[in-house]
Amino acid sequence: MTGKSKQKFLWGHDRRFNTYSNYFREVFGERVQKVSVDAGFTCPNRDGTLARGGCTYCNNDAFTPSYCIPEKSVSQQIKEGIEFHKVRYRRANKYLAYFQAFSNTYAPLEHLMKIYNEALSVPGVVGLVIGTRPDCVDEEKLDYFGRLARETYLIIEYGIESCYNKTLELINRKHSFEQSVWAIEATASRGIRAGGHLIFGLPGESRNEMLGEAEILSKLPLNNVKFHQLQIIKGTKMAKDYAENPGSFQLFTWEEYREFMVDFLELLNPEFVVERISGEAPPGYISGPRWGLKRTDQILDLFEKRLEERDTWQGKRFEEI
Repeated sequence: MTGKSKQKFLWGHDRRFNTYSNYFREVFGERVQKVSVDAGFTCPNRDGTLARGGCTYCNNDAFTPSYCIPEKSVSQQIKEGIEFHKVRYRRANKYLAYFQAFSNTYAPLEHLMKIYNEALSVPGVVGLVIGTRPDCVDEEKLDYFGRLARETYLIIEYGIESCYNKTLELINRKHSFEQSVWAIEATASRGIRAGGHLIFGLPGESRNEMLGEAEILSKLPLNNVKFHQLQIIKGTKMAKDYAENPGSFQLFTWEEYREFMVDFLELLNPEFVVERISGEAPPGYISGPRWGLKRTDQILDLFEKRLEERDTWQGKRFEEI
């Protein structure tokens, strides 16, 4: 059986991995656009609860759209975001409110209910995407999200970042991988879609260790997964460390990352929806490495071409692990 026929059998389309765009068409029957919201949250490794300074690689300004200003109401940000996307991108009729900045469950339940109800009241919004940390949910909050998930589209995306506690400590995450496992399993057990985010190229991790994360993740009840290469973003502690000792970092070139991701996807659970295979930040924020002028859509096209050249697909070697 060839890669393409295998892919058609699994997902009903010709792509060689389980793509986000096709997943949305299956769920909603049409194009859906995410609209980012900054609801003014912080994180427990920023406000002193666990630590200060946040994750060593993190600068939220590098990926937050200009219309996302926490001083504005949630509904105003969404409405402005919808207008922004109508002008800049192809028009969509349905939108997901994407609570992206920092940890969007790090507040009392009453506050969470207020802002999420406000988001869902905006015309055209058909669901929520909630980004958070695994140590910022509990049974009470998940019970609420479980009820909400029966009424609307909802996914909670957890920043796993690494499956190795040594790395999590090094990058100042201040939570363990075991906490990620608990949060994902507790989320899925309530019928809530669970997503996971991983960064490749973090200090101290070998290529084999990173490939080993495919087996670890594949055993979890995840719906969506997001991957990106480590980028050194200006204004972060990691940028300072990189400037002082660049030789201590093993950063991917585009060609190296492309081959790594092909190898990784071969081992990954084919049921997972792959939302993203690489990260993108404005050029002015990047200290290194730079991949030229390649945008996300260009990278996807080049990645798909490489899968075809190698006649492989997501999950091809999944049964081997």
